[in-house]
Amino acid sequence: MKTEIFAITPPFTQLNTPYPATAYIKGFLNTKNISSAQADLGIEVILELFSKKGLNNLFKVDNQKPKSDNAKRILALKDEYLKTIDAVIAFLQGKNPTLALQICGDDFLPQASRFAQLEELDWAFGAMGTQDKAKHLATLYLEDISDYIVECIDENFGFSRYAERLGRSANSFDELYNALNQEPTYIDKILISVLKEKIETIQPKLFLISVPFPGNLYSAFRCAQWVKANHPEIKISMGGGFPNTELRSLSDKRVFEFFDFITLDDGELPIDLLIQNISGALPKEMQMYKRTFLLENGEVVYKNDSFRKDYKQADVGTPDYDGLLLDKYISVIEIVNPMHRMWSDGRWNKLTMAHGCYWGKCTFCDISLDYIKVYEPVQARQIVDRIEDLYEKTGQNGFHFVDEAAPPALMREVALEIIRRKLAVTWWTNIRFEKSFTADLCLLLKASGCIAVSGGLEVASDRLLKLIDKGVTVEQVAKVTKNFTSVGIMVHAYLMYGYPTQTIQETVDSLEMVRQLFEAGVLQSGFWHQFAMTAHSPVGMYPERFGVVKESESIGTFANNDINYIDKTGIDHNKFSYGLKKSLFNFMHGICFDFELQDWFDFKIPRTKIQSDFIEKALNDDDNFNTKPTAKVVWIGGKPSAESFTKSKKGNTWEMASLTFHDKRESFTVQTNKSEGEWLVSILEKIHISKEKVYTFAEVKADFETEMENFELFWYSKPINTLREFGLLVL
Repeated sequence: MKTEIFAITPPFTQLNTPYPATAYIKGFLNTKNISSAQADLGIEVILELFSKKGLNNLFKVDNQKPKSDNAKRILALKDEYLKTIDAVIAFLQGKNPTLALQICGDDFLPQASRFAQLEELDWAFGAMGTQDKAKHLATLYLEDISDYIVECIDENFGFSRYAERLGRSANSFDELYNALNQEPTYIDKILISVLKEKIETIQPKLFLISVPFPGNLYSAFRCAQWVKANHPEIKISMGGGFPNTELRSLSDKRVFEFFDFITLDDGELPIDLLIQNISGALPKEMQMYKRTFLLENGEVVYKNDSFRKDYKQADVGTPDYDGLLLDKYISVIEIVNPMHRMWSDGRWNKLTMAHGCYWGKCTFCDISLDYIKVYEPVQARQIVDRIEDLYEKTGQNGFHFVDEAAPPALMREVALEIIRRKLAVTWWTNIRFEKSFTADLCLLLKASGCIAVSGGLEVASDRLLKLIDKGVTVEQVAKVTKNFTSVGIMVHAYLMYGYPTQTIQETVDSLEMVRQLFEAGVLQSGFWHQFAMTAHSPVGMYPERFGVVKESESIGTFANNDINYIDKTGIDHNKFSYGLKKSLFNFMHGICFDFELQDWFDFKIPRTKIQSDFIEKALNDDDNFNTKPTAKVVWIGGKPSAESFTKSKKGNTWEMASLTFHDKRESFTVQTNKSEGEWLVSILEKIHISKEKVYTFAEVKADFETEMENFELFWYSKPINTLREFGLLVL
């Protein structure tokens, strides 16, 4: 039976989990009853290559002999690689965990140059269990083979990026076009053999290629090239993150020797119209397109003539992973950075809470583009419906919300819904370090299964944060990270250096802020990025406002996003890269906080102007705000058992209540007078998370005051403070 649509992600993206674009499109097509199939060619090519048969073929390639001692060593140990490869891949797929014990021994895996770093990392394994250590060693083993492939077989190979340099800042199509007119590489031939089988089985009318990153671009063109040459009747369309940002001013007609269409931004409606158009249901003069490039009369044209509005997020369906090899992805641990590890270890179902960014102001970000500019949240109940649906269909209860920045209010509602439905899920997402993330909200998120958040601290300088229009201060970030960390949610910070007008002093001061945040234990992970100017960000569109000058105003005929610029400060920010990253690596492992900042650099830097206790003061400066009357009051604990007893002192007696609660970890008791105890039992029942009605703080206060007085005195008393620690939340 013919399938109408075939959607792929070309090599290479991630080894541990599928990139979600094709699953999103398949989920949408399901709502239209349009038959579709999908494949992640990245994992399929990797599994062909990294197998006993694949390596046997690899070691027989004789067009290029090893030059380095390392490659010669790997070739000499080929029998050891052939013996172990299938077992290692199965272990990384979670299929034979007992192999960990052998991998952790010294005599199972052949070792080449990647294992040289083990001496440096040996101390880190103290915190890693046998399974984790074995995953890390198996990852080094795969990277050794990868080094051999790069040297002897294909210089463009990389696990999560292939021929990436051909896609990065490719203003001209010339280099990529020339590469595509060369003989297919060894990796290309494996790719084409996998693709050929699928195309001939599926026989689609429309072939969709999602290109999320520059490292997928070359392979995408190779796939399109083969289908064009062998099945010219199949129409081919490209979409995804790369064209959305890079190809918005495309004019090189040679691109359409490979593709019939290139669509931008949300893919649902453009693809829906393409399906209508190629089905022949409408005469050509009546066909309409949404955000689509195509070739017409020998010229590249951009058509956006459909008046139909994009589909609402509520109507695009639940992502459908059917057809992807979910049990064959491999979990690797490349480095010990805890957040980076989450990207490469374990299977995550990808979802979004909202389309776009609710903040949408950061000046380094592509906020002029629809994928960020158009903000549309999904209802919490529908999000949790999708969680349940995916959990049932994939058997995986891990979820990564891939939002630009998940909105705190929606995160709260999703967490409440997860807890109400008694779901055991694990999830993480990207956030802004909003003051809305109170200690109580963080406790709720933790209870719902949130294990980590990542957010942009960017340049840890209040002047530059204001220039970026980040809407946060360093002090606020410190408090929010403390709230997350104190409940056991891991925090990763995206850090930036080289922002326009950033001085050397500000770079040094940012490093000091970061050092103090790690020393205080409120950050667990971080990564320094050097600022890059993009065409669709406020800095790229209005550089004069930010003290930078574009090196060229000319627009290329192919990719146009990254912009070369000159910072009027004249500072070479590149030179800070090594010192910033080396210091961060040590801070993440809880060491070297007492080093002078100068020790991280081999050139003279100024002394920091940040006081040594800046972050400590920020964390200890408790803001005792009054509780808002509209705040929601929720009890996520269990029902207490109540007993009454009489207390006497100096001849006076009065009735008391003793309430015993059972938390997952411990039991605890609070005591109040009898009337307060009775009210407490009653109100905890009313405000329990399982109830449909949600009480506000004002309603709880009014309920108390129907029979008693001095609510505030009781609310801030020891019994309530104890309950606040165990799940009495004010949100």
